[in-house]
Amino acid sequence: MRTVDDLADVRTGDKGDTLILAVFPRTDESYEVLTRAMTVEAVAAHFAPLVTGEVRRTDMPLVSGLVFELPGVLGGGVTGSPVLDGHGKCLSYHLLSMTVPEQI
Repeated sequence: MRTVDDLADVRTGDKGDTLILAVFPRTDESYEVLTRAMTVEAVAAHFAPLVTGEVRRTDMPLVSGLVFELPGVLGGGVTGSPVLDGHGKCLSYHLLSMTVPEQI
């Protein structure tokens, strides 16, 4: 079974308590696969129950990227969260562990 990590790299950012994940597939084929597999619903389910609002996805075809905004995941943000990783940097690894179906 393959994962996002097999096909892409991920960078993380934050805005308040919203986690922002940018996914950069390594090949054009991987971009097509991940565009189909990484739906808003699939990514929201992967981060459940941390998500507190509507997950958004922005496709960036000119740079072969996908950007996800996941509200509430950071539990209050850098200054308001009791968790060790208020910026959510470690959560990029969680997204890399998401499975990608072989056939989509």
